[in-house]
Amino acid sequence: MAGASKKSIHPELPIPVSGGMGIPNMANESRGELTARAVAVANGETRIVICALDLLGYPSVLCDRVRAKVKGVPPENILIGATHTHSAPDTYAFPDGQGGHTGNLDYIDFTVEQTAAAIQEAIDSLQPAVFRAATGIAEGKIAYNYYAPDLYDRRMSVLQAQSRTGETIFTLVNYAIHPEVLGNRQGIVSPDLVGPMCDKLEADLGGMGLLMNGALGGMVTADNRILDQPRDPLKGYWSDERSWEECIRIGQLMASEAQRLISDARVQTDPKLVCLSKPVSFPVDSDLLWQVFLHSPLNFNSDRGERVVTVPINLVNLGDCQMVTIPGEALPNIGFYLKRKMKGNHQLLFGLTNDAFGYILTKVDFHSFPRYDYVSRTSLGEMTGEILIENILELVGQSPEPE
Repeated sequence: MAGASKKSIHPELPIPVSGGMGIPNMANESRGELTARAVAVANGETRIVICALDLLGYPSVLCDRVRAKVKGVPPENILIGATHTHSAPDTYAFPDGQGGHTGNLDYIDFTVEQTAAAIQEAIDSLQPAVFRAATGIAEGKIAYNYYAPDLYDRRMSVLQAQSRTGETIFTLVNYAIHPEVLGNRQGIVSPDLVGPMCDKLEADLGGMGLLMNGALGGMVTADNRILDQPRDPLKGYWSDERSWEECIRIGQLMASEAQRLISDARVQTDPKLVCLSKPVSFPVDSDLLWQVFLHSPLNFNSDRGERVVTVPINLVNLGDCQMVTIPGEALPNIGFYLKRKMKGNHQLLFGLTNDAFGYILTKVDFHSFPRYDYVSRTSLGEMTGEILIENILELVGQSPEPE
């Protein structure tokens, strides 16, 4: 069975938007609409929810508040991720260094209510369904790695649910990309390229579209390069096209590629559904990020004595697909490695899911060369990637073979 629902989480304007830590920039315009998009899947006694929010990130303390409002699915089976748009209000309430913070608490409360409503409506709309899944190379000028242009995962996975009479219920796209065509300096609130992608999927296929981001760290971003305007040819920097039209171009191309990939996928009428969950603890070695845990008014889930944060990691088998969650921005090499070790015909990585604190590097990459200074500085610590890999592989080992 499957169900889907979306709710607006668009703020009243003007409002500051955040591309990360630091002082946010005021936005007075909108392009597209920020939404909470939830899909529910059930088979027998097992139920799960996958939810995507058009936000930079959604901390686990807010995920827990959402889960507490939902009935009909165990809290540990509710996966809440962020698309990572850089044109949305701050939902971390970052400390501002002057005794205050950068968040709008009323807006954060609004996102909690609307997200819970979307999830509950998706659960309540469960209906008999069939599933299709596909994975392949997404062609065209969609993404690249800002640090090393060719070092990124071109694979896109698509999961689609249809009613027994053939109507689309949802089309989920899993792909690694920073939605930062506009960024946070244009004075615009926007889902960025994710909005046009979902709009085209819904116009062409019906049902609801959503993006679950992937291993996008270091820095797999939207390919909005103006290739005939190199900024530094030796280092491989170009000028960028930062317009809503470019969001539409990339988002619609993603939607077209998703449709191409899923078009001839086999129908799975009774896919087995398994959901595993495990709490994983990460030490917070970064003094910069530890200040967020200490001074944000959200009361983040942390052990202040041990300087440790604990977040849930999920593994889901649906038919011949295996999905795992990553509570931040894992670098591409981690994504490639995990997919190689996972089971099933289709391996999906849900980045920035169940939490979203910083970049996740392996210890051999951490502060290894100047290019990674920023991602190392905004990582929990040197062992974050090692701990993540170890625990995901443990879940993979415990899981049955997807079929």
